[in-house]
Amino acid sequence: MAFIRWFLGRIILLLNFVLRPRTIKRDPEQQRELDRRTAHLSLYQYEACPFCVKVRRALRRNGLNIELRDAKKVELYRQELQQGGGRLKVPCLRIDEADGEVRWLYESSDIIHYLEQTYVTS
Repeated sequence: MAFIRWFLGRIILLLNFVLRPRTIKRDPEQQRELDRRTAHLSLYQYEACPFCVKVRRALRRNGLNIELRDAKKVELYRQELQQGGGRLKVPCLRIDEADGEVRWLYESSDIIHYLEQTYVTS
């Protein structure tokens, strides 16, 4: 079973590489402003998780530069996700609010919707 999961993960990564979405082109100043507005976001993910790939593709398509944290390979990120978010499930978007609060958003479709509504259409 582990081999099948590994093999399917490699297929997902290969297809993602071959069929990469184009990145939206913005004026450099607009991109810097968007990068500044998204600097407080972190995406906890696994490299070959299909739902994580879905979110990363949306990030690329929308030109969002958000820190990626591999919770499978880095023990510290795994612990942060477990303790802060309450469960070890990816993808998960960590949102550090201006008032110091931290929100954890799970589910790939919810994450993409939040990012597009908050940062792309504004």
